[in-house]
Amino acid sequence: MISAIVLAAGKSRRMGVEKLLLPLEGKPLVAHIVDEVLESPVDEVLVVVGSNQAQIEQALSGRRARLIVSPDARGEMLSSVRCGVAAASEECQAALVVLGDQPGISAGLIADLVRAFRSGGKGIVAPAYGGKRGHPILFSMKYRDEVLSSYDDVGLRGLSRAHPGDVLEIPASTADVLEDIDVPEDYRRLLRRKML
Repeated sequence: MISAIVLAAGKSRRMGVEKLLLPLEGKPLVAHIVDEVLESPVDEVLVVVGSNQAQIEQALSGRRARLIVSPDARGEMLSSVRCGVAAASEECQAALVVLGDQPGISAGLIADLVRAFRSGGKGIVAPAYGGKRGHPILFSMKYRDEVLSSYDDVGLRGLSRAHPGDVLEIPASTADVLEDIDVPEDYRRLLRRKML
């Protein structure tokens, strides 16, 4: 069983508005991303939210996703990852960590990651483009306790650094795996690309 953990608890401070609710192709950004995850071969979808719970819940209405409220409203990304890992089903074999503000991810990319995890013999799978690792990242739940207790200073990338021999990179066809939406110009650039 593979559990997807969509990180949606951020404060959107640099954007100035709740970026996960910005429209993309007729629906809120977070709904666009969750829909891609739901179309992929994962078994459950957990969406970690913070003080934006009511807004995200409304944006995802009717979707087969379970909202998990992070108790650490001011926490960094790792605290949201931990919240999702702790809430994952007991049958979960691997967690797929998805950024809630990464509009370029696709169900196909996630399927590639899942396939690589199941056949590649490695405990950590990540897409790479131009020599850089991106997101989403998938890791075996054999690392559950480690993720829950370590890497406070470096975040989840500390897991890959601690186990370089257990990492499988799969080539991504675009730089979408490296790009998320943080500031208004990121969003404007995204809209320009969608119009081409």
